[in-house]
Amino acid sequence: MSAARNDAPIGIFDSGMGGLTVMRALMAQLPRECFIYLGDTARLPYGTKSGETVSRYAVQAAGALMRRRVKLIVVACNTASAVALPALEAAFAPVPVIGVVEPGAAAAISAAPRGPIAILATESTVRGGAYVRAIQALNRDAEIVQQACPLFVPLAEDGLIDGPIAELVAERYLAPLFAQDAARPQCVVLGCTHFPVLERVIARVVGQHVPLVDSAVTTAQAVAHLLAEKNLARGGTAPAPPLFLATDAPERFARVGRIFLGREIPADKVEFVDLQAG
Repeated sequence: MSAARNDAPIGIFDSGMGGLTVMRALMAQLPRECFIYLGDTARLPYGTKSGETVSRYAVQAAGALMRRRVKLIVVACNTASAVALPALEAAFAPVPVIGVVEPGAAAAISAAPRGPIAILATESTVRGGAYVRAIQALNRDAEIVQQACPLFVPLAEDGLIDGPIAELVAERYLAPLFAQDAARPQCVVLGCTHFPVLERVIARVVGQHVPLVDSAVTTAQAVAHLLAEKNLARGGTAPAPPLFLATDAPERFARVGRIFLGREIPADKVEFVDLQAG
């Protein structure tokens, strides 16, 4: 593999800013790599759209990253990971494509081998059942319960990640899952990249003893393994600063994105991109 290819950036995309939690984990795991992040903010959320629409949007987003000559694509969106991976792999082979569902499923099985495992996700991810399939592929007998939590997304993007409003919403979604001791989940999968920023309030509702699985961390580990396996890891000099792309409102992307990335994003470092223009 050529040095130039190894020095190419890793491309990451999501429907909005939630996937920045995955980018944060990647930057911590792979400090020598360069990154380009695309948030399809003009068309979020993906979680309420049909599988066909999500696949079309995902291919367009990944195509924009491919034009930046990325060496690997990370689908930092549970909804797109659930429904669009076959389309992405077909469109962009031999460039590797990795999603967040399978690493999250593996971590859930590790935390609770027999379950019950609770999946918190968007309506589309729950409806598609991708986590159920991925977990049952590892253990067909694992007990799984799913819960759609659509209000978690706007709470996260508005910065309402703690306090009474967030706690009331979390109680509304999660209390029924933990009402009966016999069926209490033994771990909870945060099956949307927006949800890790609500981790503290979720932990208070479900109990500190219940493990919360953040697929961002396990995805970063899977990417590190794949880079080594494909001989694509970058070495040498320090990486260039990350590049951010947004399909709408770059200034809002910078303002809200810091909640998910855990650091400031200068507004002049977010570039507008029109996916429908090619």
